[in-house]
Amino acid sequence: MEKQPCALSRNPHELYYLKMQRSKEKMEREKTDENEYQGKKKLKVCVATCNRADYSKLAPIMFGLKSHPEEFELEVVVLGSHLIDDYGNTFRMIEQDHFDIGSKLHTIVRGEDEAAMVESVGLALVKLPDVLQRLNPDILVVHGDRFDALALATAAALMNIRILHLEGGEVSGTIDDSIRHAISKLAHYHACCTRMAEQHLIAMCEDHSRILLAGCPSYDKLLSTHHRDDYMDIIKSWLGDKAKDCDYIVALQHPVTTDIQHSIKIYGLMLDALISFNKKTLILFPNIDAGSKEMVRVMRKKGIEQHPNFRAVKHIPFEQFIQLVCHAGCMIGNSSCGVREAGAFGTPVINLGTRQTGRETGENVLHVRDADTHNKIYHALELQFGKRYPGSKIYGDGNAVPRILKFLSDIDLEEPLQKTFCFPPVKDPISQDIDHILETQSALAVDLGGTNLRVAIVCMRGNIVKKYTEPNPKTFEERMRLILKMCKDAVRDAVRLNCRILGVGISTGGRVNPQEGIVLHSTKLIHEWSSVDLRTPISDALGLPVWVDNDGNCAVLAEKKFGHGKGVENFVTVITGTGIGGGLIHNHELIHGSTFCAAELGHIKVSLEGPECSCGSQGCIEAFASGMALQREAKRLHDEDLLKVEGMDMNLAEPITAAHLISAARNGNSKANAVLHKASMALGVGIVNILHIVNPSLVILSGVLASYYQAPVQDVIKERALVSAQSIKVLKSDLEEPALLGAASMVLDYATRRTY
Repeated sequence: MEKQPCALSRNPHELYYLKMQRSKEKMEREKTDENEYQGKKKLKVCVATCNRADYSKLAPIMFGLKSHPEEFELEVVVLGSHLIDDYGNTFRMIEQDHFDIGSKLHTIVRGEDEAAMVESVGLALVKLPDVLQRLNPDILVVHGDRFDALALATAAALMNIRILHLEGGEVSGTIDDSIRHAISKLAHYHACCTRMAEQHLIAMCEDHSRILLAGCPSYDKLLSTHHRDDYMDIIKSWLGDKAKDCDYIVALQHPVTTDIQHSIKIYGLMLDALISFNKKTLILFPNIDAGSKEMVRVMRKKGIEQHPNFRAVKHIPFEQFIQLVCHAGCMIGNSSCGVREAGAFGTPVINLGTRQTGRETGENVLHVRDADTHNKIYHALELQFGKRYPGSKIYGDGNAVPRILKFLSDIDLEEPLQKTFCFPPVKDPISQDIDHILETQSALAVDLGGTNLRVAIVCMRGNIVKKYTEPNPKTFEERMRLILKMCKDAVRDAVRLNCRILGVGISTGGRVNPQEGIVLHSTKLIHEWSSVDLRTPISDALGLPVWVDNDGNCAVLAEKKFGHGKGVENFVTVITGTGIGGGLIHNHELIHGSTFCAAELGHIKVSLEGPECSCGSQGCIEAFASGMALQREAKRLHDEDLLKVEGMDMNLAEPITAAHLISAARNGNSKANAVLHKASMALGVGIVNILHIVNPSLVILSGVLASYYQAPVQDVIKERALVSAQSIKVLKSDLEEPALLGAASMVLDYATRRTY
């Protein structure tokens, strides 16, 4: 270890004195902090839990409050299905966690129909005032969208008790949406899970200064404990000694109160599909909503509880449930756990029906909206069972509880209790947590070109924060090493630049299977680049989800998110560069085709006997109008001494390119003009064919030749297209880096905002 002369040269008595001074200052600071704590009134926080599901979200917060007795005084109220034997008497797990339950309120009116739900809300409203008056909390913590929670929020609001609502702003379809939003309007403070939920709360005119983007509290536990050594013991304890890792199914289906009969039908078809699929299945009883009694009746009629492949249970402790979901071959049903917690593990999920419509999900979720027989569900099981997806952290990063505790400790009880609403214009989203204030959600974009390999950090607004460029290696091994090195460098720099990387998007030449992240066939410009799995090694190395598509599709995605195509339902982008490529947006969706070669626009035939194309055919647009085609013609004219312009020195000592051809044409060279006219006509006729096939409302030209081709192509459309297509506009792209922006858009659109 390197010595520090300045420290060693000091008098030892001086060193001792300095040590004493530091010790004294530390004691004074601790005493000051202690006095501040003593002077500050403890915040009395009442946490009310209604069922097993909300307790999994509330328990981490309760443990956090309990661990800070100098700041918080915790009161616990238990009501709802916690206290019903048919649902496992789950209040006992709260007692096993060593929480003192201040009040137990029997608030459920049995009947499991719509009227019983209404009566249960009424019964809770009758009983809650006495409890809240006795406990007199400073703030009540309410979770989610259950009818019990609505009763809690209503009672607290009318009794002038501040309310913190967890998981507001989310969208899931059914009556739960209405209840959740109603609670948000009653609540004074909000701790939401996703950026989109935060935006929804702002759009609902909630005060932005009282919204915390915290993440889901259950992620604090599941992200830290799901890698347990004893997970096989847990699996076998629920499914038997013959159970294997990733070789069983977890099923959890609840009634949809706005369409009970449909949800019962889907439940029955799910059970039929599971019986036919013949895999070990752990099935949990539905919740207490209207329709649950009929669903249990269907389950018993099919003999599920006696079936050797099934284990039907009323409740599983959350810590064990995490292990079971994490290591399942598949999860099926309509529980929010499937679209939230399961995504963190990459567990494949089949979401049935409409209960989670609108939820943000990761790519691990496959939706089955409706079915008339069990065949569709069975096919979904065949597709999903045993797969593994990249882990998604849409709903949290494991640090929600510290953020919520800080948020609670900062609440000023002297502030007026009356809520104020922030009507439009809506403020930009700024989180209360310092990490989210400083961080910019960003994507890592990779562009694999024939010459260069480029990586960029791209933020939500489409700004390139930092870009890295290296020559593209000629061999597969060197190329993969360089990609990983550049990505790791960018991830490291992102921390310094306060950018939160959500995932990696890759734009590459060739035919790509975006579902699997595999380059199927490469262009001639990129060597050793066929049958290459890009997603797996990069995702494993960086711990991030990875999206892959070809450069033409990325260009159209860039226009869709950041360019002229923003908000346009149907449009086409044509890349006019070294080659000709592009992509199609139809009904706001990118078209890939059955074998992932849709929108190979450069290989549309415009002549039966035209020049040979790089694809091996003849008469393609690319053979007439690409940069390579123009360069070929420019060299021919140069060799025949026909590229010169009278009275002008064109300095043809440098390599001949398409730029020389265009320059000569603009300066009056008739031969160059004829070549460009033919190229423009070929491109224009090809685009007319596109207009007649898919009828887009807009054509966007991208690439280095776009500015030259824009006017001639527009003229060809007016001359040769059908009358109904002649008014379609041709615009030149304003984007400087379409490949990088398109790669980034895949991440920015899907990593946090995948909505079905």
